[in-house]
Amino acid sequence: MTGKRQHQRLEASPKSKGLIFDLDGTLIDDLDLHWQAWSSACRHFGAEADHQFFLSLTGKPVGKIAQILIDEYNIPTTADEIVSLKERFVYQHIDEVGIFPAVVDVVKANYGRLPMAVGTGSDRRRAIMMLANAGIDGMFDALVCAEDVDNHKPAPDTFLRCAQLMNVRPEECQVFEDGQLGLDAARAANMIATDVRPYLNDI
Repeated sequence: MTGKRQHQRLEASPKSKGLIFDLDGTLIDDLDLHWQAWSSACRHFGAEADHQFFLSLTGKPVGKIAQILIDEYNIPTTADEIVSLKERFVYQHIDEVGIFPAVVDVVKANYGRLPMAVGTGSDRRRAIMMLANAGIDGMFDALVCAEDVDNHKPAPDTFLRCAQLMNVRPEECQVFEDGQLGLDAARAANMIATDVRPYLNDI
């Protein structure tokens, strides 16, 4: 079944009147960069982070991930300090980051046709930089970042805010996500939840 889906194109649903995209790991091929950055930050304090544990945190804002890692590995530092180390690593390597063509093609196919937004747990500065680096920063009607909502994924707030800014009813929005927390958030918002992972490695 997975193989069959991989031969299909990722597309907007005919029921969609607005499209919402996660950023990291969905539009932007940067999960490995974030993993390396968190690993480097943890290693600075003598801790070795587990990759599967890191993947389970996908979709959470950086401040919360930092605190979870501190608690999990008993790291003797503050969330602000570990985030600073992590983000420094990301910015040093940001030009090495690519895109996921299968998802970006959906953006390009619907630009000017449907309202579109990005809903991410990233901070606004990095999100803008990532989108600009990918050459798609001018294609979205709204950008909702970690600092724009109080309750993050898997809470529906990020995507509900996107829908509000696009002026589209939640049930008519389609969310493209790679993380379980984001897919849960989309379903909690009563939106069409599309898991992009089967399409990311298409040739």
